[in-house]
Amino acid sequence: MPTSPYLAKPTRVSHIMLTVIAALLPGLLVSVYVFGAGVLLQLVLASLACLGFEAAMLRARGLPLRPFLADGSAWVTAWLLALSFPPLGPWWLLVVASFFAIVVAKHLYGGLGNNPFNPAMVGFAVMIISFPAQMSQWAAPYGSLSAWEQVVHILTRQLPERVALDAVSAATPLDYLKTRLSAGQGLDDALHGPVFGYLAGAGAEWVAAAFALGGLYLLARRLLSWHAPVAMLTTLAVVAALFHALDPTRFVGAPLHLLAGASMLGAWFIVTDPVTGPVTPRGKLLFGAGVGLLLWVIRSFGSFPDGMAFAILLMNIAVPLIDRYTQPPVFGHDKAAP
Repeated sequence: MPTSPYLAKPTRVSHIMLTVIAALLPGLLVSVYVFGAGVLLQLVLASLACLGFEAAMLRARGLPLRPFLADGSAWVTAWLLALSFPPLGPWWLLVVASFFAIVVAKHLYGGLGNNPFNPAMVGFAVMIISFPAQMSQWAAPYGSLSAWEQVVHILTRQLPERVALDAVSAATPLDYLKTRLSAGQGLDDALHGPVFGYLAGAGAEWVAAAFALGGLYLLARRLLSWHAPVAMLTTLAVVAALFHALDPTRFVGAPLHLLAGASMLGAWFIVTDPVTGPVTPRGKLLFGAGVGLLLWVIRSFGSFPDGMAFAILLMNIAVPLIDRYTQPPVFGHDKAAP
């Protein structure tokens, strides 16, 4: 019999990226069912833009195209962008976001493995700051537009004469809630608005459940550890439940925070990014908890209805410090290496 140690065969980057895309499929399919075929067009636009900018930067840096385009990292960035952007947003939103994600956040720092910030979240943050009106035009769940009408609207901004803009677009649950509370409406009355379902946004809660299912699939395949997503979701839920108990007329409870916005997509597919997150188990716990806390703070007190991108990017800044102070001691030494 062979003796230990046993050397595990390293997992290829392309295999990891393809598995992540497979895990995103449930969320994609439910998003298409809830918001329409425009989600698929946005995915195509983001994929073409990300691959195009990736090829252009590889060529400019004198690197071979085939191995880097085939590693799947640009595809994953495209999917994360497409699934976090308004399904009926104008076509150029995702193209510009892809530029900032691939060119600025990824290649200007040296390419895959060297970027300190999550590329998809950089693209999202730039667009929500620069074009808040366009980024807030979310598709109404189970809308009245056909697939072709959604395509025409995304590419030309035109709508059929029988349909008004208010009939096909709606505020997200978090945006609707923040607007109503700012206008002085009570929390209970606001939560009975048309955009809400059983626990969170109408339809969107099923999208969140589908992303959670994909995350559990990655966890079962051991392509991510539980530390960061569990810490993020637990912190978000505990803080939300605590403040809701202290003032139920102002702060919503944990279910809405967990199932609204980008909570599940962020917890399982963005917080777990191995490049821009900590490498130690304790560090991942701190990172996830920090994202959860910042997410609640931004949602509750900030100007933006959902703060996932900003919470991730702020914690990305702290990753070197987290890694430094959570490194375990080197074997044979009492203290961690400086």
